[in-house]
Amino acid sequence: MIPQDVFEEALLEFFSPVRPFLDDPKVSEVMINGPDQVFIEKGGQLFLTDVKFEGAEALMAALRTAAQFVGKFVDEKRPILEGRLPDGSRLQAIVPPAAPGGPFIAIRRFFKETLTVERLVKFGSMTPEAGELLQVLVKAKLNVIIAGGTGSGKTSMLNALSSFIPDGERIVVIEDSKEVQLQKTHVVQLEARPPDPKGRGAVTIRDLFRATLRMRPDRLVIGEIRGGEALDIVQAMTSGHGGCMGTCHATYPRDTMTRLETMCMMSDIDMPLAAMRAQLGSGINIIVQVSRLQDGSRKTTHITEVLNYDPDTGKYQMQDIMARRYQGLGPGGEIQSEFEATGVIPSCVEQLREHGVDLPSVIYDTARKRGHDTSESGH
Repeated sequence: MIPQDVFEEALLEFFSPVRPFLDDPKVSEVMINGPDQVFIEKGGQLFLTDVKFEGAEALMAALRTAAQFVGKFVDEKRPILEGRLPDGSRLQAIVPPAAPGGPFIAIRRFFKETLTVERLVKFGSMTPEAGELLQVLVKAKLNVIIAGGTGSGKTSMLNALSSFIPDGERIVVIEDSKEVQLQKTHVVQLEARPPDPKGRGAVTIRDLFRATLRMRPDRLVIGEIRGGEALDIVQAMTSGHGGCMGTCHATYPRDTMTRLETMCMMSDIDMPLAAMRAQLGSGINIIVQVSRLQDGSRKTTHITEVLNYDPDTGKYQMQDIMARRYQGLGPGGEIQSEFEATGVIPSCVEQLREHGVDLPSVIYDTARKRGHDTSESGH
């Protein structure tokens, strides 16, 4: 049997034309559009490189080795590969005949350096007050969904927020492909598995999720919610499993609820739509919206509280606790904005107090300035 380190080095050798980019900490994504065109993302901007591979067969050889590394297969009959490289970088590939002119490969870089909320503040993604708010929301075991578009920094935010989970809690992480790096000691990391060539041995996110509920989790973390497992997760949230966290592809907080609703409908459980919406409205407490802006910067744009679902209006009742205000373009073409408290006192304030934490003073101060009632909050 080939030693693991030798196999890993051999795999990376297949990707030698793009190896310098994989070793460059400033490169966040490598996009291979067939053997003759390679783009990279650096600082949120795309750049065409002069790198080329020997040919389509050289790329296929690299992908077959990458598939072997994660126990999967890629060929004409299975033209889509989700995998990872030895350093943890995520690899997504589509090969011919599904990709004429391919193979097409996107490698999302994995950074060993832990991304904390402090660093997100330093990068300008959010304010220190927003970091303080997120800390109390996580500590109080509210159910948090981190939503955003592709490459907006959802997983980075999830990793950063995990540092706020109190020590001594048992955390179970469920993913399709291992990306979440929780900054905690007691972590059970589980990974879904596709079927073998004969269609056997598949383990889905839903399978793992259901098994996990009997493994005494204090917290459930789902790397990415993208199918029928959404309903299982929401039902867990409404049945006493507080502090669940996960990511979801959506552009705005309201879109996030609609998207989760659509994914719940993918479940094989037949449930009246009104009941499902009521569960979504009560199960999800907080949406943290992240976005990659036009100038390439990654920002937190909303911290939104979900109150409930109103059957009379047919809408989810939501309110922004903090939101980003845009002020136009700066002299260098950068988007100027500020992440501010809205003056809303969230209804979850009592749950925070039960856990011995409270809202940052800026939330109360802004509420007073804007004439909102803070009497119930005790401030």
